Amino acid sequence: MIGRTRKSAPRAFAVVLGAAIVLGVAFGWWCHAFLGATQAAGVASMLSIVSTAFLRLIRMIVAPLVFATLASGIARMDSAQIGRVGAKALVWFFGASCVSLALGWAMATLVQPGVGAALTAQGSLAPADAGTFGFAEFVTHLVPRSIVEAMANNEILQIVVFSGFFGVAMATLKEKAATMIALCEELATIMLRVTDYVMKASPIAIFAALAATVATQGLDILGSYARFIGGYYAALGLLWLLLAGALVVVAGRRALALLAAIRESVVLAFATASSEAAYPRLLEALVAFGAPRRIANLVLPLGYSFNLDGSMMYCTFAILFIAQAYGISMPVGDQLAMFGLAMIATKGIAGVPRAAIVVVASMLPYFHLPAEGLLLVLAVDHLLDMGRSATNVVGNAVATIAVSCWEREFHRDAAPPP
Repeated sequence: MIGRTRKSAPRAFAVVLGAAIVLGVAFGWWCHAFLGATQAAGVASMLSIVSTAFLRLIRMIVAPLVFATLASGIARMDSAQIGRVGAKALVWFFGASCVSLALGWAMATLVQPGVGAALTAQGSLAPADAGTFGFAEFVTHLVPRSIVEAMANNEILQIVVFSGFFGVAMATLKEKAATMIALCEELATIMLRVTDYVMKASPIAIFAALAATVATQGLDILGSYARFIGGYYAALGLLWLLLAGALVVVAGRRALALLAAIRESVVLAFATASSEAAYPRLLEALVAFGAPRRIANLVLPLGYSFNLDGSMMYCTFAILFIAQAYGISMPVGDQLAMFGLAMIATKGIAGVPRAAIVVVASMLPYFHLPAEGLLLVLAVDHLLDMGRSATNVVGNAVATIAVSCWEREFHRDAAPPP
């Protein structure tokens, strides 16, 4: 009975999200069609109170979540264990990250999913005196003047840099820092639970966001969602083809057999919109398929922090969608900065449901994009989270087999052990 309850919970939540989307669109259309422009704007203003509160809740969890997950993850890495295997894994992760980010970037530029929405920004997360965010500013902005200031302002890049130093220091101190490592892990666990609590309110925020948008803009705005969802899944399809091609190169004729072996993990990640939910089964499936357990035990956890292919693609795609929807031009320099920022910011967030939204929220201020733009992508985020979570699982499975092949501990032509 308990197992059934746990399995049915994601389905029930998906139903609630679906209902919130339908009701939000219906209520917004009713306001737009039957109320005057002034009254509809008043209703939208009232609904914005809910969405603004939800945005604050999301921003509230960014700093402690990034610090705890990244610092504790680095602290648990044994330098002797990582060695050659860890270096090869990171090389793969970097290459996969570049491909994922570039695909999201290219597809958003090609499809232009936000063009035509013509939304008007009501506010911005960017500071009032913010200037152009070029490459020089990006580099110098990496180093925080104070970690307290960085956390107070949700400066994600600076928090990542400090967390990296903090994690490495704990790793070198080993037993002397054991208590602090345990505290960071406990903080990470607590913040993930807080994230769960915050996301339980997402149906209400989705209803309010959609209703407010449709009430003032009408149903024409939904055309942008169709292009947004379709374009993103088209990009995921291309990424899957590239991952399958890479798998054929490293695993030979056993590539299809591997995809069949991890099918259950992929389906689980898609259904629950959580790549971490599939982690235990994925690990066992890879070991049973022939990947050495010592390599899988190292590469797979690293991958869940450094190789979230679907989530990284989503970040560039969503940021460009928001910019297009509000008619905000992003020069080439800003787009390159976005590429680098997404490369770094996604390394500090675990593969939990809707974690990419936290990354997108943290990136908006750097490019002077409106806070309410986050609600545009939040409205359909669950549908996209299912696809990117499944992609994260496939990407990490391919990475594990690739590193095993580079270590010459995976036999391309051997039958998997029973």
